[in-house]
Amino acid sequence: MKIFKEEQRFNQPWLIILILMSLLVPIGIIIKTYIEDPNSFSTSELLSIIGAVILASSILFLFKLSTRIDEEGIHYQFFPFHWSYKTIKWNAIDNAYVRTYSPLSEYGGWGIRGTAIWNTSSKGKALNVSGDVGIQITLKTGKNLLIGTQHEENAKNTIATYKLKFKQ
Repeated sequence: MKIFKEEQRFNQPWLIILILMSLLVPIGIIIKTYIEDPNSFSTSELLSIIGAVILASSILFLFKLSTRIDEEGIHYQFFPFHWSYKTIKWNAIDNAYVRTYSPLSEYGGWGIRGTAIWNTSSKGKALNVSGDVGIQITLKTGKNLLIGTQHEENAKNTIATYKLKFKQ
């Protein structure tokens, strides 16, 4: 019994730098307003506002894409959108393989794609956090799902182990 497990988060250095840089403007404006007119709000309000801005910017780092492949099927969870794992059983899968894709041109970026907000109906749904490698799943219903992975070889090997289960 072979098991593949992976957890991914939005923790790319360029993203962290971008968020930190984007925090400078609102925090700078808030501090400038306070310095020019200390009566505009109290020190505790100043700290609360700055804390709220930082908290709002850091929510992205709570997101987590978890993937598990085992003898039952392929399981995925994109927290906080999925509170528990979604399972695709092997007998519901027509084909599964690891492939390189273009996040921007095929799905419009990273995150949850292919929903009503980011419609990529021709490609299906995508769940990805970073990179350009994913586990492509074609269901027997004809629907497609792509789950991003950073562990291409481990995912390929695990899918190969269970290939006979979805070819039946």
